[in-house]
Amino acid sequence: MAVGGCGVVCKYIIIIFNIVLAGLGLAFLGFGLWLRFGENTRPIFQIEELNSSVFVTAVTLLIIVGSVMLLLIAFGYHGACNERRCSLIVYSVLLSILVATVVLVGFLSYTRRDKVGKYLSQFYSELYTLYVATSDPAIGVVLTFIQEIVHCCGMTGITLVELVKMTCPRPDSFFDHFMPRCPRVIANLFDQKASLVMGIFVVTGGLLVTAVICSMVLSSKILRSYSAPQYIILTPTISTVPSPQGQVYTANPDRDPVVFTPLTDANVPLPVP
Repeated sequence: MAVGGCGVVCKYIIIIFNIVLAGLGLAFLGFGLWLRFGENTRPIFQIEELNSSVFVTAVTLLIIVGSVMLLLIAFGYHGACNERRCSLIVYSVLLSILVATVVLVGFLSYTRRDKVGKYLSQFYSELYTLYVATSDPAIGVVLTFIQEIVHCCGMTGITLVELVKMTCPRPDSFFDHFMPRCPRVIANLFDQKASLVMGIFVVTGGLLVTAVICSMVLSSKILRSYSAPQYIILTPTISTVPSPQGQVYTANPDRDPVVFTPLTDANVPLPVP
């Protein structure tokens, strides 16, 4: 059943939004599963003393968030592509919960940015220790990514003596061999970039709200298309139809088609006794 106007625009907005969301969901889920079941990281989850560590908590959250995002886009794609109102309602509810979660996380991250920085710093330290012990190249890629973003180098900041100096940013001069220590830089990240972090959460929440509105509009358009009256179009054909009085009527092919609305209880003629 086709929808027009705003419904078509909202339909394609939901599809494009879900494509982006699918990429993020697959990345989160894949990275979380790799950290959970990887050969070098799996033993961490078997040590009871580390069950409450920041690393284990972060990996668990990655798997949960990735799975929820993939479940979300499944309802979104089914509802938008097949124009199924029930799927769109479930999609809107899940998106609304996600919006509330993003707003709550953004608020807590901003108001408790010192604790968030401390947790992120601890997460980096655990990754650092794990890489030194296992030399896993995938963990090295993660360390390189983090250190390139915040421009720091390991636990000492001195490239020449650092154990993970191959993951540090490449120095441009002699003075770049002395960089800030990553745990300290990461711990102060939220204090220094509080407005930027808050802006990211606001933009993300706005995009999610836009998707919720589009889902509700498309659902409304589908409901209206179901309740709209259906018409019967009779196209002219050349034929003769005898009437009960013996007269013969011939259809004229040059005339416009006649449109009848379906009969209801109010306009159905009663049989003559």
